[in-house]
Amino acid sequence: MNVLINAALFQAVWFATVAGAGAGLWWCGLPVLVVFAIWQLRDSRWPRADVALLALGVLLGFAIDSLLIAGGWLRYATPLPSGQFAPVWILVLWAGFALTVNHSLAFLKSRPALALLFGALGGPLAYLGAARLFEAVAFTAPQAQTLIALAVAWAIAMPLLAAVAVRLVAREARPA
Repeated sequence: MNVLINAALFQAVWFATVAGAGAGLWWCGLPVLVVFAIWQLRDSRWPRADVALLALGVLLGFAIDSLLIAGGWLRYATPLPSGQFAPVWILVLWAGFALTVNHSLAFLKSRPALALLFGALGGPLAYLGAARLFEAVAFTAPQAQTLIALAVAWAIAMPLLAAVAVRLVAREARPA
């Protein structure tokens, strides 16, 4: 049941964040993320691992999405603080996504090839949905090229997050 709640709360973060960004409201997903994080960290068997993954997710998201902007692949609606870097709202999504790795996406931790495939397919589809449904992001290079760039980025990011999660959980589970 907690796995389903984890997945549902992340979807709530995604919709609030992307719909808000598309409407010029960069902050809409932040309160939903706070509720999700409080709920998840309160119930987590590995709260320190989850916090570390959240931080890694934000850093990874900042790097990936800033590189996609700099490379001319993407332009974000509501580009706070700057159109040259990943906006705050996309970092909210990365933080929320990171909170799924040890929970609703835990099945990927022992399956690196599946994590790679999940990232390569799911990442681009999420951006495509954000672009088409809410105009929260625009593809500034040809769509096929942008989707390939996103697929490569997420094919690296998802297995990396899964592998780090395995190590963080093992470290937290060890007796002190």
